[in-house]
Amino acid sequence: MGFGPAGAATARLLAEQGHSVRVVTRSGRDPEPGIGHLALDATDRERLTAAARGATAIHHCAAPPYHRWVRDWPPLVASACDAAEATGAVLVMLGNLYGYGPVDVPLTEGLPLAATGPKGRVRAAGWERARTLHEQGRIRAVEVRAGDFFGPGVTDGGHLAARVVPALLRGRPVSTLGDPDAPHSWTYLPDVAAAMAEVAGEERAWGRPWHVPTGPAHSVREMADLLAAGAGTGPAVVRRIPPAVLGLAGLFSPLMRELREIRYQFDRPFTVDSSAYEAMFAVRATGLDEQVKATLGWWRARPTTSR
Repeated sequence: MGFGPAGAATARLLAEQGHSVRVVTRSGRDPEPGIGHLALDATDRERLTAAARGATAIHHCAAPPYHRWVRDWPPLVASACDAAEATGAVLVMLGNLYGYGPVDVPLTEGLPLAATGPKGRVRAAGWERARTLHEQGRIRAVEVRAGDFFGPGVTDGGHLAARVVPALLRGRPVSTLGDPDAPHSWTYLPDVAAAMAEVAGEERAWGRPWHVPTGPAHSVREMADLLAAGAGTGPAVVRRIPPAVLGLAGLFSPLMRELREIRYQFDRPFTVDSSAYEAMFAVRATGLDEQVKATLGWWRARPTTSR
């Protein structure tokens, strides 16, 4: 389900591993090697169930537009859970860190889901629904939680993507939410796909959440400096977006308005502990130098008009 950055990376990795992959999106796409595309509304439980017949796993990577999460996320999860129950496929949910809410410690899977904002609460509720069904023996479910996406394929939805990398490639200043020097965890997109693929076949993973293997935290400024150094454009100039400007932008942009809910993630250290995953499974975080090199290469290869 879904063919955004994470869904596309997961589908292509599964196809490379020899799996037969069917991707469900509203609009559909032309087929590609090992991947078929089906156009349907994933909230249509009967049609989604029919599409999932014979599948060993349902990878739930679909996400509604950011400002519609509260309205659209619950029916997506309900439909995926129904399809998993009807077909027996393992439900692999792509989660994030919103459900924990503001914390002052590194994030581990054992922390309570204590989100204070509506998007965090709705994401937490989605996993709780799947977990409850798993514990009742009605489905088999697992959630893979990632930090902010970074890497090839991440564009408008990434905090170190379309608003940052093209500017750094041109030697221009970049603007960021919150404290540019606060430590922050960035999860490399190919590692997300690798974890999604791995846990689907690991019965001992099912029934609980796992954090995608994620390297040491780095501030926005540190990441921008690494990207600028890799691009050969010199030291990065990083400017904090003043709260007043962010509030004004929110009057005109639904995305900027919604970002106010997660400002806490950038105003203080926000770091991920993925040691539980690493103690159990094979996937490891890709080295940071490789992440930076691949990300810059991907952006350089894009048409000039997209930058």
